[in-house]
Amino acid sequence: MKTPENYLALDKQLLWHPYTSMSHPSPHFLVESAHGCEITLSDGRTLVDGMSSWWSVIHGYNHPVMNDAIQAQLTQFSHVMFGGFTHKPAIELAEKLIAITPTELQRVFLSDSGSVSVEVALKMAIQYWNTQGKPSKQFFVTPKSGYHGDTFAAMSVCDPDNGMHSLFSDALTQQCFVAPPPIGFHNPIQMDYLNDIRDIFAENHSRIAGFIIEPVVQNAGGMRFYNPKYLNHLRALCDEFDILLIFDEIATGFGRTGKLFATDHTAICPDIMCVGKALTGGYMTLAATLTNDRVALGISQDGGVFMHGPTFMGNPLACAAANASLSVLSGYNIEEKIAQLETWMTEALSPCVQLKQVKEVRCLGGIGVVELNKAVNLQDIQPKFVDLGVWVRPFGKLIYLMPPYVISEEQVLQLGRAIYQVISEEAL
Repeated sequence: MKTPENYLALDKQLLWHPYTSMSHPSPHFLVESAHGCEITLSDGRTLVDGMSSWWSVIHGYNHPVMNDAIQAQLTQFSHVMFGGFTHKPAIELAEKLIAITPTELQRVFLSDSGSVSVEVALKMAIQYWNTQGKPSKQFFVTPKSGYHGDTFAAMSVCDPDNGMHSLFSDALTQQCFVAPPPIGFHNPIQMDYLNDIRDIFAENHSRIAGFIIEPVVQNAGGMRFYNPKYLNHLRALCDEFDILLIFDEIATGFGRTGKLFATDHTAICPDIMCVGKALTGGYMTLAATLTNDRVALGISQDGGVFMHGPTFMGNPLACAAANASLSVLSGYNIEEKIAQLETWMTEALSPCVQLKQVKEVRCLGGIGVVELNKAVNLQDIQPKFVDLGVWVRPFGKLIYLMPPYVISEEQVLQLGRAIYQVISEEAL
């Protein structure tokens, strides 16, 4: 019988983890079980989860409603192809998504992951303009500091300089990048920023298929919070120059910014919106690309078909998980719950402001960020958090929290104390 040490040795030898070197891997910890907001390791240590497993497990682990939904679907069928077949979980999910997203979004395309949903959005935009007699509209404008996934088209609209994909720059479609929105959720709008985008649109609109952006928060590109009113102005510019507006809500959707969707901080609706991550409460991989009738029927005119069809599109188990997650989510007063979480995180992280290693502390909704003056070494810092009984995974200069919505105040304070202690001991 293998021991935990045997498993970890095999893991190190055989498995390639995300953003990890095979020759100098960062430490990995063997998980035995998880429940609520706690992850239990094979050595018996229990960690308070501050990450929601990359922002997806919003209801906590081993949730009874989620478990029951997946088990019930499993007794019927776990998967059927979506070409030629359909099923109730997918139809019910589409109904629910259309009911809770902006009213103009009336069509749903299901896919396997957030990155693929972005690929779908970009393909939708290009194919739409092709059917409208504008085949030269093949390119996209997007802000720097953005992140939209690790597949090729998604990489092409990620930050070209400071992102994770500069190695592939010569192989990627060359898109047009503008400055990121000026930071500050409550800061006044800077019209010069919008005028610069207007100039780019005016000169290049015949080639631009769409403008893609993470609404309100640029996440992996630096946890940058910006004024939602920029999005109202961007909508007007896209309308003026006949450009589709695409919102990537994969990280911000389902309550993370304090509204059900980041779009809800605005008075407008995108033409295309991508959702994923928390869609299934972190139980299964699933994403969706929603669009309006203009795009969907435009692509479909004269019997045209959209050229995309993932093998596991509309997977019934994943759709059942998503339906259960949305049902649980509907039982929350989401704005009240996330406002409470923001208050707790602000209290928990505010002592870090006193540390010389810290540049800034900021919180918005269910996102808490401690920005350091220098980047951390993940290999060194990750085990320190584990030793303190918390799961926090920093990147670059950022130590941040995106905990499950069901986390307790004491657990948030424990996360804050651990972050303070680890930073105070780091020579940054």
